[in-house]
Amino acid sequence: MALDRIKCLWVAAFSVFLTLFSAQVSAQTDTTLHEKVVDQEGIKKEKGKKNVFDANEVIFGHVLDAHEFHFFSYEGSDGQEHHAIIPLPVILYSPQKGLSVFSSSRFDHGRTIYNGYKMEGNTITAADPSVKVYDFSLTRNVVQMIIALIVLVSLLLSVAKKYSQGQGIKTAPKGWQNVIEPVVEFIIVEVAKPNIGHKYKKYMPYLLTVFFFILINTLFGLIPGSANVTGNIAFTAVLGVISFLVIVLSGNKHYWGHIFWPPVPLGIKIIMIPVEILGIFTKPFALIIRLFANMVAGHIVIICLISLIFIFGSLSSGIGWGFSPVSIAFSVFIYLIEILVAFIQAFIFTNLTAVFIGQALEENHTNEHEPHDLPDDRVIV
Repeated sequence: MALDRIKCLWVAAFSVFLTLFSAQVSAQTDTTLHEKVVDQEGIKKEKGKKNVFDANEVIFGHVLDAHEFHFFSYEGSDGQEHHAIIPLPVILYSPQKGLSVFSSSRFDHGRTIYNGYKMEGNTITAADPSVKVYDFSLTRNVVQMIIALIVLVSLLLSVAKKYSQGQGIKTAPKGWQNVIEPVVEFIIVEVAKPNIGHKYKKYMPYLLTVFFFILINTLFGLIPGSANVTGNIAFTAVLGVISFLVIVLSGNKHYWGHIFWPPVPLGIKIIMIPVEILGIFTKPFALIIRLFANMVAGHIVIICLISLIFIFGSLSSGIGWGFSPVSIAFSVFIYLIEILVAFIQAFIFTNLTAVFIGQALEENHTNEHEPHDLPDDRVIV
């Protein structure tokens, strides 16, 4: 709770700050405006140069999805701005033009039309509005998720192979077994058994998959230049929908009877039935929003702290250099907290999923204290 309050306080403080300074901040050495001209392909290009820092662009550029991995930008010897990026493949299909596959670098950061397509922000559209486009591109969220999945599967298979060879069973565990085994045991003892009961083994593959998948994607998202996969609402929505299906398909007769005919007086049933039906959908919705909001908030706080250096530096270089140690110190502090939050959020999502599954599996305990359930040596007075 204390950690959540600290994060909420930081988010509120920097949200107010960024609202006040949301406009582009220009360097004092160059106050000329950009001149926009239209090139032969119809895209507006910049003529001249302006040294600006747009905090909104930096923050949302990191949080949102993109068609490239962007690490940093620098000014070359030619006086032009260059970007250290890894372009990703663009895969488009149009009924009029067919399949098109090319690198996202062809768009030159949205300044160029290529093969009749243009990029506006992170959206690829056809230069001709009458042309319908279906985008199947591998964005950085998709690529990073695939990489994280390959790393996770390789790691778990190597650990499983050691167990199949007797390592960790007949002898002491070694290497990654010492890391994975306590986590698996923790999920079994603290999450699955208390919440699901004796049927917990049936759901262990899903619970472990959810935990490790969220954890590794969150940890990958803390690498500079990487994508914030778990801070993408589409990612959390898919996990929430899968959990919803598992919960619904696990529901027994007692569970559905409690929803559609709750054990309350008849007059209250009219109110409770819609509430119980709504509760079926609010449970996965809570899982989706909780994970999404926490992951986005942490990344925004870190970027805001770093951005303060450039914001103050655009006002005065002395203030920028003077504030940089403070900003970096706070950023490192929040960064370390985010590593802890990665484990916490993976645990919370897994634990709540287990709780909801356990509610769906719960049996009717109305008669659990009847005399025939008591030991023979008990005397009922």
